[in-house]
Amino acid sequence: MLFFDWNIHNNLWGVIMKSTGIVRGLDKMGRIVLPMEIRKLLHLIDDKSYVEFYTEADSVILKKYVPACIFCDSADDTIEYCGMKICKNCLSKMNAMLTSQEEATGK
Repeated sequence: MLFFDWNIHNNLWGVIMKSTGIVRGLDKMGRIVLPMEIRKLLHLIDDKSYVEFYTEADSVILKKYVPACIFCDSADDTIEYCGMKICKNCLSKMNAMLTSQEEATGK
């Protein structure tokens, strides 16, 4: 069983990072396995998931790579919300759906 030590650290970008307390070794080819808990947290479950690598001082930072809209895969005119990219077309459709649901329920 893995236990998480959620110590909070600031990086140079001003982003707060939490220490998980998980330590993994590299194999002979320099690979590591991301723990299932972290893969679930970042929704990196299927084999089509990608991560970006960043370096900062003596740190390596992995970030979930999301190049396009999570709903339609369009890379045009996207905005980022909670770490996920959404195109303005899908956002408009969601807003219209929400408005119609609110009208139907009388809110």
